[in-house]
Amino acid sequence: MKLSDAINHRIQYYMKINNLNSFWDLYKVTGVPKATINSFLSSKKTEVPKLTTLIQICEGLNTNLKDFFNDDIFLDIDDDNV
Repeated sequence: MKLSDAINHRIQYYMKINNLNSFWDLYKVTGVPKATINSFLSSKKTEVPKLTTLIQICEGLNTNLKDFFNDDIFLDIDDDNV
């Protein structure tokens, strides 16, 4: 799995447990610009958010980087751009 896909999966997971149904909802709780959110969560994109952006997203989703990356999905990252 690519790193961008794994990060997208985890953001979607935390959105679900925080009852956020759209990128707009994510924007409201994180303050991350909608264009930035769309740039890495769109199904056709393969961008990875900057670490500072990911920290801001984690804060809005009531988690932290340690918990965010504490998932087996990150054990098998197959991405030349990591």
